[in-house]
Formats: sequence, C-alpha cells, structure tokens
Amino acid sequence: MNESQRDALIAAAREAAAGAYAPYSHFHVGAALLMADGSIVTGANVENASYGLALCAETVAVAKVLSAPERGALEAVAVTGGAAGAPGEGATVTPCGRCRQILNEVAQLGGTDPVIWCDGAEGVLEMRLSHLLPYAFGPANLD
Repeated sequence: MNESQRDALIAAAREAAAGAYAPYSHFHVGAALLMADGSIVTGANVENASYGLALCAETVAVAKVLSAPERGALEAVAVTGGAAGAPGEGATVTPCGRCRQILNEVAQLGGTDPVIWCDGAEGVLEMRLSHLLPYAFGPANLD
C-alpha cells in the first residue's frame, strides 16, 4: 500500500463519517474498506436510543461487503472519528474489540492480514489487523 492509497482511503472514511447517525454521542465515525478488486466500501456509525443496539462504522461497512457480490479479499481499512463535522481532528480512533473481530472474519475469509490506518489529529497510526487482534478466532477455528 502506498501513501496515495492510504490518503484516499482516509478521505473516504472522513466522508463516510459525515453520514453518521449519532444523535446521542454526537461522535461521528467513518470507516472505509479497500477490497482486492479496488473497490472501496464505506460505513458510518448508527446509534439507537437503546444504546446497545448501535452499529459501529466498521460493522456497517462489513455488512455491505458480505451482502454484496464478491469483491475479493480485504486489503486495508481506514477509521476516523470525532465531533460532527470534524472527523480526524481529535484523538486517534481505532476499531473497538467487536469491530476487530468483525474485520477479522472478512480478512480470514480472504486469507489476508489487512493494514489498518487509524486517523487522528496527531497523524495516522498504521498497523496490521493481527497486531490489533492477536490469536484471533475465526472461520478456520470451526473446522
């Protein structure tokens, strides 16, 4: 992955954050997934008055990937968040534990260890999913 691809994916995540439904926290999160075929799939967080029913941006994007025609393996993910209208301007946002597991499902299905770019005011944190979720449980564990 090069810097241009990273910047494009972060821009897509920031754009997705603008579509967040966050009337309770006012914290907008956007995620962008780069698939092996070059497509970018985005998602934004969706809150609910019953807080436990909220959906994270990564979960929304993964649901799109798994409910659409084959797109190939998951290559990279960008995540950003912050106050409405200011994604990426606050603290660096990383995928929560649930989202790490959900991203792992897609990664294992495609046999990849995607790079994860976490956007924040202090720059972009870069790591592999296996670093965020070591010894992950996934589809292979069910065989």
